[in-house]
Amino acid sequence: MKPLIIGIAGGTGSGKTTVANRIYESLKGVNVVVIQQDAYYKDLSHLPLEERKKINFDHPSAFDNDLLIEHLKKLIRGEEIEKPIYSFTDYTRKKETEKVFPQDIIILEGILVLEEERIRDLLDIKIYVDADEDERFIRRLVRDTKERGRTMESVIEQYLNVVKPMFLQFVEPSKRYADIVIPQGGLNDVAIDIIVSKIKSRT
Repeated sequence: MKPLIIGIAGGTGSGKTTVANRIYESLKGVNVVVIQQDAYYKDLSHLPLEERKKINFDHPSAFDNDLLIEHLKKLIRGEEIEKPIYSFTDYTRKKETEKVFPQDIIILEGILVLEEERIRDLLDIKIYVDADEDERFIRRLVRDTKERGRTMESVIEQYLNVVKPMFLQFVEPSKRYADIVIPQGGLNDVAIDIIVSKIKSRT
């Protein structure tokens, strides 16, 4: 039977990962795998580090969607894949990959999951996670300084000059493709319960 493919999109810091994890944890006994779109940033190892840092990682062109789509189709066919591993400190892919086996449910989460028509066409359930702009910025600031080695100044500059404009141009407009919009992200228990019930009815 064809796996159920769930796409979870939304702005940076909106709670996409929390939603994906809560759905994952609610499906005990079901074979589920979560794939982050971030793993499919293009390989920039041919560029010096300073050049990599200048890349607009919030633009659709930053992603290797061809590889992502190829991998999704392989998983749908029941084939395993070698998923890239991305380093946010080096701004490029690591040499190692992660073996991912086909599962009954595949959750794909990332800021631009709903922006690309070819990806949307593979999704059975399309979710957009909405959150207040201030909350999203604060979450990103905390995450990037604590987990990704960025300075507060660089995070603020990147947010104002790149992240916010790209959100308004590409991420937010993709909300219209969603089957379900979740306000308050992973804190919205009712929405999570409805989605989990829907998934269980399909498996």
